[in-house]
Amino acid sequence: MTESRGQGAYNRPTGTGARGHETAGTPTGGEMEPEQREFSFWQDRSRIFLQPIAAPSILGLFGLATATMMVGAWMARWYGGAFSPVILFPFILTAGGLAQLLAGMWSYRARDGLATAVHGIWGAFWLAFGLMFLMVAAGAFPVVLAPRIGVANPPFAFWFIALCVITALCALAATAQSMGLTLMLILLSVASGLTAAGFFAGASWPIIVAGWLFVAAAATALYVAAAMMMEGSFGRTILPLGKYSAAANIPGRRITRPLEYKQGQPGVKIGQ
Repeated sequence: MTESRGQGAYNRPTGTGARGHETAGTPTGGEMEPEQREFSFWQDRSRIFLQPIAAPSILGLFGLATATMMVGAWMARWYGGAFSPVILFPFILTAGGLAQLLAGMWSYRARDGLATAVHGIWGAFWLAFGLMFLMVAAGAFPVVLAPRIGVANPPFAFWFIALCVITALCALAATAQSMGLTLMLILLSVASGLTAAGFFAGASWPIIVAGWLFVAAAATALYVAAAMMMEGSFGRTILPLGKYSAAANIPGRRITRPLEYKQGQPGVKIGQ
């Protein structure tokens, strides 16, 4: 999930001086080939504006980790009972659902297709999960149809089949970015597959194992989000993410250079 590093505005200087004369060293229109004249025409009139935007996946991964860890621990039977999701759903709905869905849309703005897919589909899932238990709590959803560990529920299992397939495809795409992100998506995909199997068969053990994997995926998501946040705050690598460039995994190393004027952005302060 790449971080958008576009900052400020960059105006390409024209080929004329302050008085409208040709700049020294620039060939005149008669001396240039037709292709060169066309290139110079567009070059001298091009204006590029890059809107500053923080890495949306920082928020998205923290939201994903929050919801996944709470529900995963419940699935692993670390706490609670059959209707614990009725207590968990408000935070799941907002952190795992709303915040992550917003991160997915901002990832779309940042031109990050992988982050858009991950946060979009998982944000939609946690929104649906939270809304379902909201309706259970309000008495608008039959309690007998609510998913319970150890009870077969094939319709609910199909939710996790879709998550398993889409997350596996995202994990394949993530291999081009970092091993940390790839590991997180693999854990989510396998956990989703086991959850689907558990609700299809009405068996408890696949869901319990899936709960442990969800917690592991949440811990990985916390690490990845923290690494991205610290890189943005310190301007260099603090926590390595397992990227394929060896230099990118060395703490203290600056792995990218912000696209901006050498003196920074005049009149613009990054942060709050």
